[in-house]
Amino acid sequence: MKASEEGNRGDEDRAGLLLDDVRRLRVMVAGVRGAQLVERVLPEPLPRVWHVMGDLEGGFGEFQPDMRSVRVLRHEGDRVEALARSRYGLRAHFHGVLRPGWCWLQSRFLVIGMAAVDEGGRTRVALTGGVRVPGRAALVPFGARRELEEAMTRLAGRVS
Repeated sequence: MKASEEGNRGDEDRAGLLLDDVRRLRVMVAGVRGAQLVERVLPEPLPRVWHVMGDLEGGFGEFQPDMRSVRVLRHEGDRVEALARSRYGLRAHFHGVLRPGWCWLQSRFLVIGMAAVDEGGRTRVALTGGVRVPGRAALVPFGARRELEEAMTRLAGRVS
């Protein structure tokens, strides 16, 4: 079966093996110094979980600890542009990709990555993100794991 027939499950790599969205996020995190990844299997089906995760203007802000609000400015195909405001009043202008099971958003100083795949009626979720180090493929690691763990716990509570 080709990856295009699998929907959000991913792309075929050069060896013909399937690289799903959670695996893809693991690879991206491995290439960014200081990046953390939090991964968990939630007992809910993928459509219910992604309904919350992929709703940038609604559910996303309810489980991300630092987000007060997000406003989508443009969404064409899988490309998205959004303005976010943190609970501390800071703002970020994000550009990125949003499609079922995958979200990667970058602003000048922030990165947010989310992935979700079906695991037989349950959902494997992976989260990453943090403050970018300008001019480098690096994130500031301080506090990131704690915030990602909190986001995962809040997401689990929100979808159950």
